[in-house]
Amino acid sequence: MSNELGRMRESSAAWQELRYEPAVGDDGSGYDRNAVRRARVLWALQYDRGPGDVELVRWLAGQEAQCRRGVPSQGLGDETTLAGLLLAEYRVVEDVWLHWEIKRANFDTWCGYDVQALCAAGVEATLAHVRAGEHPERDALVERLLGEDGKPWLSEQEVARWFGAMRSRFPADPAGEDPLTLVERARMTGDHGLARELLDAWAAGQERDEDTLGELRSWLADFGAFAEAAQARRESLVFAVGARDRASAWLDLAELERLAGHHPAGWEALTECRRALAEVDGWREVGLGRMYVAELFLLAGAAEPALAAEVFTEADRQAAEVAGLSLVALRAAVAAAAHVGDRTGEEHYRALAAHERRSIDGLLAPED
Repeated sequence: MSNELGRMRESSAAWQELRYEPAVGDDGSGYDRNAVRRARVLWALQYDRGPGDVELVRWLAGQEAQCRRGVPSQGLGDETTLAGLLLAEYRVVEDVWLHWEIKRANFDTWCGYDVQALCAAGVEATLAHVRAGEHPERDALVERLLGEDGKPWLSEQEVARWFGAMRSRFPADPAGEDPLTLVERARMTGDHGLARELLDAWAAGQERDEDTLGELRSWLADFGAFAEAAQARRESLVFAVGARDRASAWLDLAELERLAGHHPAGWEALTECRRALAEVDGWREVGLGRMYVAELFLLAGAAEPALAAEVFTEADRQAAEVAGLSLVALRAAVAAAAHVGDRTGEEHYRALAAHERRSIDGLLAPED
């Protein structure tokens, strides 16, 4: 049992330390100041939970609902899903409204939080309880549980299968935990050393297939190990079939090489990306083509002077033929032009970026 869970069991006053507390990060985005502390207790409850923990679980589930409603950009999240499962396993019909609160928290929870959790006490029992009450959301919840024929679309067997699948996802024994879940939890708590150690141990026992290399590339990039991520991406190039897939793979590699500071390697990857794009009909009118031009400008803005000038020339040439460049790409073009000392180009792309910014503002402006 974790020390945190032990403290929560000793006094409900300590629960306030785990409450949803909105905050704003340096990048201006919102987050929950106590999300990690609450997650630690949820993880402990996953492995060690009894009848006496029901009120604590309810309280934690309620805080997760508030968090997802207060910071909708965080989506659903494993911790909210886990809190819902822990609550569902008590199979108390009155808890349907707390599950409903989670499900209605934001768009992602509405789509991703399983309806089976609402019916943990039984489909018919849940419907009977909801219908007999006077909750203001009664009709909305009943409608969600019924099909067009007016009958429950969810069966008791489906709820039972859901419990089995969720317990496989969140095992009660730590030994049965998915190794990548442990990597994510270590990363979430800020222990990047442990996260990297766990990732390396996982990778050592995996076949170097497309899925493994994809996971490895993603995690290494997340850890800021861009050179190693690039190596994993390069190794996975053999799995890219078709011109579009090859172009996308080379573009991804180019970004990782740039972030690793390997600018010549990034340029080589972009050259291969361009060769693959030549086999894609109408590539200048699709998102992949626009991302290729954006990466050219990003590399031109980061590379050493001689290479930067060469890459910028190519980026400038392609930009004249690729319509619909994003504001991010245009701002990268401004920075790249300044980096290579092209004042005319800098003013040109600055004007385009300003126009795109006005267009976006116009789309976002509320109607009269």
